[in-house]
Parts: sequence; structure tokens; C-alpha cells
Amino acid sequence: MLQLTVIAERIAQKRKALGLSQTALAKKAHVGRSTLDALENGRMGELGYTKINNILSALGLELRIQEATSHRPTLEELSEESHD
Repeated sequence: MLQLTVIAERIAQKRKALGLSQTALAKKAHVGRSTLDALENGRMGELGYTKINNILSALGLELRIQEATSHRPTLEELSEESHD
């Protein structure tokens, strides 16, 4: 299962790559800047699907559902998938 910390790390990387501040992304995603900051800095235990989806959509990313496997993908593999 994909951990929230991995999603948060990918969000922070993409936000920075796009040159967006936390404030700009938070406005675009309709979430609080403090929520985004807590997410990116590992201080958020849980975050609802709608907020995660809004943040990912604002960055041009999406979550995918696939059959579970015994192999857990690395961050590099996940990053490569996003470039496909």
C-alpha cells in the first residue's frame, strides 16, 4: 500500500519542479496552506481523498488503482510511471 509520506514527497517534488509556492498550490487546490505544509513535512497522519485528489489534480497528477502485487514499487518506479 502506498504510504501518505510517499505521496507527500511526490507532491512536494512536483510543486517545486513547477515553481509553485505552497500558498499558490494551496489556492489552486482549494486547501489550506497549513494543510499542505503539514502534509509535505510529515506532520499529517491522515488526509481525505478529496483534498489529496484536489492537490494532485492541481499538479497534473492522479492516483491509480491496480492489482496488488508482492513487489512494492520504489519512488523511482513511481516517478517513471508519471512520465509515461
